[in-house]
Amino acid sequence: MDKLQERLATYACALNYENIPPETIHAAKVRVIDTLGALIGGFAGEPCQIVRAMAALSSSPMAATILGTRETSSPEMAAFANAATSRYLESNDVYHWPGSGGGHPSDTLTPVLAVAEPVHAGGRAFLTAVILAYEIYLRVGDSTKTPGWDATTRAVLAVAMAAGKLLGLSQEQMTQCISLAVVPNNALGQTRSGRLSMWKAVAAGQAGKAGVFAALLARQGMQGPNLPFEGAAGWFRKVSREAFSLESMGGNGTPFKILDTMIKPRASCGSTISSILAAERAHVLLKGTRDVERVTVEVYEPAKRGMGTDEVNWRPETRETADHSIPYVVAAALMDGTVGARQFTMERIRDPELMALLQKVEVVSNPEFTKAYESVPVGHSTRVEVVTKSGERHVGEVNSIKGDTR
Repeated sequence: MDKLQERLATYACALNYENIPPETIHAAKVRVIDTLGALIGGFAGEPCQIVRAMAALSSSPMAATILGTRETSSPEMAAFANAATSRYLESNDVYHWPGSGGGHPSDTLTPVLAVAEPVHAGGRAFLTAVILAYEIYLRVGDSTKTPGWDATTRAVLAVAMAAGKLLGLSQEQMTQCISLAVVPNNALGQTRSGRLSMWKAVAAGQAGKAGVFAALLARQGMQGPNLPFEGAAGWFRKVSREAFSLESMGGNGTPFKILDTMIKPRASCGSTISSILAAERAHVLLKGTRDVERVTVEVYEPAKRGMGTDEVNWRPETRETADHSIPYVVAAALMDGTVGARQFTMERIRDPELMALLQKVEVVSNPEFTKAYESVPVGHSTRVEVVTKSGERHVGEVNSIKGDTR
């Protein structure tokens, strides 16, 4: 096997609850609650109904609950339905670290639960597997960016290893599980490019399904491809485009990465949240939005580049595009005072008055805010300036140095 494959398998098999610090256990519990809350909030979404209908077609002696229903399915299909549903509302936790690939590590949580249930795992085993999934997802993301590939590619590996831990795989089986996750399951970044569709959320379910399936295959004795990372056509050459070793991992005095994820205060893309909070503060100062002449949003450069540059950010046609648009969430917050599930209904997205205000929003990058975003701890800063036709100027600002989002 290659060195990274061996390193990952050894780490996963050795991790145990007794050696995990109490603050890390607490962080895992918080994220279980947060993710299940996000699932409840997104339960009625159209793609969530579709994935539940698909999962209901499968049955298995290893029955796992389709959360929110009285129905069960196979572990991999329950993982598919539950992960997509917890992701749909855009309310689950988010991660950014300077130089990291970022993403939503909680995409791994309900797939881990879909394995913990049928094997009758205790709470300690479940939390250990959750912490392992976060650690793998985030350490790999910190070690390399994967341009052109979706972050759910990392979720497959993380879920597979955590599921394998719950299934009691031997170290040899874990190495095969890793290969069966890494080689067949690399998702294209087109999932989150341009006009976003309902697949944006369902990609998390697909990753969970693939990860669970890899672990189940390994338990049955399936062998994965040789040298999944270091091979001539392996992950290092084709996906990450660089080799890495993961020398630093949580445990033995090294903090676990689950502590560095951000619990979202609003149900929207992580890079839009500081804009929402700043716009909410500006809303308090306004008497209404009909007199607005122009709105300027100053944000950190990656937020502008990803959420405030393309034409689609000013003309969202789907819920998924709207919650990834700084102009949209700012306009909605200025009008309604906040942004939540109601602001992402198609009726609200198509509202003529809201669309008119949206066209008055300009997004610019602020070098100071960009510097804060690329520091540790990570800062999310935004300033929203509203100028009315009568010349009044109202400013709402979120400064991460004061602890608003940090």
